[in-house]
This record gives sequence, C-alpha cells and structure tokens, in this order.
Amino acid sequence: MKLRDGSGITLLLLLCLTNLSLKSEAVWLTIPSSGTKSKCVSEEIQTHVVVLADYYVVSDEGQHTITAKVTSPYGNELHHNQNVTQGQFAFTSTESGNYVACFSMDGTQQEGSASVSLDWKTGISAKDWDSVAKKEKIEGVELEVRKLEGIVDAIHQYLIYLKDKEATMREVSERTNARVAWFSIMSLGLCILVSALQI
Repeated sequence: MKLRDGSGITLLLLLCLTNLSLKSEAVWLTIPSSGTKSKCVSEEIQTHVVVLADYYVVSDEGQHTITAKVTSPYGNELHHNQNVTQGQFAFTSTESGNYVACFSMDGTQQEGSASVSLDWKTGISAKDWDSVAKKEKIEGVELEVRKLEGIVDAIHQYLIYLKDKEATMREVSERTNARVAWFSIMSLGLCILVSALQI
C-alpha cells in the first residue's frame, strides 16, 4: 500500500491531536493529619462536559478515612462524602470555570498521613466505549473511528470555546483602549487649560 505524500503528516497530526484531547488524569495526593489541612485539585472545564472520578485512600499506617468535597466555580457543592476510604463522583458541568476537588483527613486522632489516588476523567475519555460498542454492535476499526469522531468533535467544540473567549477578551481590550484614549485626551486638555489660566 503506497501512502500519498501528505498522508503520513496527516496521520501524525491526528495522532498528536488524539493524545492532546484525551483528558484522563491520575493524581496522587498526600494528606497530612495535622490540623484541618486539605489538599485540592482543580481543573478548568467548559459547560456541558461530563466528568467522572474515582478516589481511594492508600495508607501503610492503618485505615485512614477522608472527607471529599467537589465544588463548582460559583461555589455550588457537587459532591460531599465524609468518613470514607473510597468513592466516586460524576457530574455534567453546568458552568464554565475551575472545578475544585478537596480531600482532608477525618478526625484528630488519626496519626501519620494518608495518600489519596484520584482518577479524574473529563470529556470524551469519560465515555464508556465498551457499552457503546455492545449497544451499537460495533467493534474494531469502526469503534476506533467512532472514538476519533468523538475526539474531533471535542476539539472542534474547544476551538469554538476559545474563539468565543478570544472575541470577548478582544472586546474588553478595545473598550479599555478607548477609555484610556479618552482619559489621555481629557488629561491633555486639562493640562492645556491649566497652562492657559496661569498665563
């Protein structure tokens, strides 16, 4: 099979975009037992994005329990669990911004520190492709093509989001520039007026 000249570059670019768009992050947090300190993880998420996360406590020094709390950018509580060693949360974002997941150790009698493993998935990586394959009776290449379609759609939506954000920022910048220009003209006029009054 002979590849056309641009096919190799296109395939490489598609592979790079695939790797960039899959957002599945595993985070390891060490939580100290002293005081009420908590460790937080945040991620900027657009609206209408599915988020799935699993967390569990890993500890060498007995069984520690933690409190897990997830809040939206406007402070709405999306998940709150106390005295747990493992758990999961899932939601679809309703507002754009930083979503924060905080973990802290429960009780003051627990000594040492506990580690929390957090598997955080957003967007297309949060989709259960096994159930899609079973439901639609697809497999192999067709399933991979379906995944790539989802990735391309996610990239397209993200580019639209960035374009809208850039337009908003440009508008704010132009308004600020116009205000600074008027302020400069008024300052110059005031200086000329004061100079004329002194003569």
